[in-house]
Amino acid sequence: MCEDEHTGIGRRAVFVTGAAAALTLGSVSFASAAPRERRSETVRGTLPTGSPDFVYVPVDVPAGVREIHVAYTYDRPAVPAGTAGNALDIGLFDERGTDLGGRGFRGWSGGARTEFFVRADEATPGYLPGPVRPGRWHIALGPYTVAPQGLSYEITITLTYGEQGEAVRPVYPPERARGRGRAWYRGDCHLHSVYSDGRYTLAEIAELARAAGLDFINSSEHNTHAAHAHWAEVAGDDLLVLLGEEVTTRNGHVVALGTDPGTFVDWRYRARDNRFGRFARQIRRAGGLVVPAHPHATCIGCNWKFGFGEADVVEVWNGAYTPDDEVALADWDGMLVASVREGRDGRGWLPAMGSSDSHRAPDVIGRPQTVVLADDLTREAVQEGLRAGRSYVAESSKVSLAFTASGGRGEHAGIGERLRVDDETPVTVRLEATGAPRCTVRLVTDQGVLFTSAPLPVSGSGTVEWRTTASYAAYVRAELRHEAAAGPVPGALAAFTNPIFLGR
Repeated sequence: MCEDEHTGIGRRAVFVTGAAAALTLGSVSFASAAPRERRSETVRGTLPTGSPDFVYVPVDVPAGVREIHVAYTYDRPAVPAGTAGNALDIGLFDERGTDLGGRGFRGWSGGARTEFFVRADEATPGYLPGPVRPGRWHIALGPYTVAPQGLSYEITITLTYGEQGEAVRPVYPPERARGRGRAWYRGDCHLHSVYSDGRYTLAEIAELARAAGLDFINSSEHNTHAAHAHWAEVAGDDLLVLLGEEVTTRNGHVVALGTDPGTFVDWRYRARDNRFGRFARQIRRAGGLVVPAHPHATCIGCNWKFGFGEADVVEVWNGAYTPDDEVALADWDGMLVASVREGRDGRGWLPAMGSSDSHRAPDVIGRPQTVVLADDLTREAVQEGLRAGRSYVAESSKVSLAFTASGGRGEHAGIGERLRVDDETPVTVRLEATGAPRCTVRLVTDQGVLFTSAPLPVSGSGTVEWRTTASYAAYVRAELRHEAAAGPVPGALAAFTNPIFLGR
């Protein structure tokens, strides 16, 4: 049972809401007041271990309120080694309610902030400016982890009375930048700023993205779309900014990539609730791609548990290459094998990508980056290239690849495509690489690694050829790996490609 004490009133009632794994406490009420007056109420309580995922504190807001300000603290007692301590997230829903996927969402800062405000003309980053209408608002608490001693919290709600400010009309970045026609474009689709738990400003991200040689990025703040309306001022003819969200559930994270401006995707469910499919379809209806992120990450709630049936692309390389990424890469390769084994001949296979997941220095924006073959530098063209798997992942803009397969009669296919040849027709697989000094090239098929080259020269440039047949290799993909001594993983990746499929 959650205990909650509202100053001067005592213990509050608790009841279950319509959302899964959530509780709602008794309401906090405010009386009307004169313009420019401020009134505050404080709520204190303790959450035990095993608390629901979300606890809502209703706040009855009267007419004539200009601003809502919320500040909170919670205790962080010492815990035994290996035991999770206290971590309490927070957000806000307005008078339209807390229904899953509803319209009441007004912001989320997770555990990144100790206070926030909302008013018509402005809001704390991560929150949406807009009218403060009378009715029952809700502060949303998310006990991410709770120590064995419990989690004691204190919330102070302050209302400022007066005339509403003038609402700001959002301006979104354009869906097209100056491209080079059909070409290879570099992007980083998983980034965080001050609008969630990052430290980079949007201007800093744009500057670092340009310095990293990127052509496009995707806004992916945790559980909020509040940054969407602020990207236009830093986007430009040379940088396409796609809009999305990192939907951060308790059973894994998914990047909504390139959704319509202002799209909010709810995250308040687990795999057992059977709700993910509904929101994956919402992402696609909003013009976005569904991209499970870092599926084998070990942080609490990060490991992907929803399956891949609704995915359009999967992020298998996240930030600096680690053992988690090695497992994700192997798991993805197993999915490629399954697509062949199940008689789909490569149709319906799941492409892979990589992103930096940068939050703050020293995180490197553009390490890694996904390089996609697109008809132009537009939202639609970039998404189509990613969805089709016409892409490879490189650790930086220094690394460039050209990967092809050709048959004996002039047949030709590139990354993400199919070379249509008879089973025994000789096939030549060719990889040209630059910017990868002393890296080894591995060619991976449905049978595993069937070719490993000598290290490339110190110049970083080289060409590798291998001959096979469709009966021997249903697909071929390439990996460039550093020398074993480099990085936290022996033979860490410098780049990898999506596959080329072979056969009729």
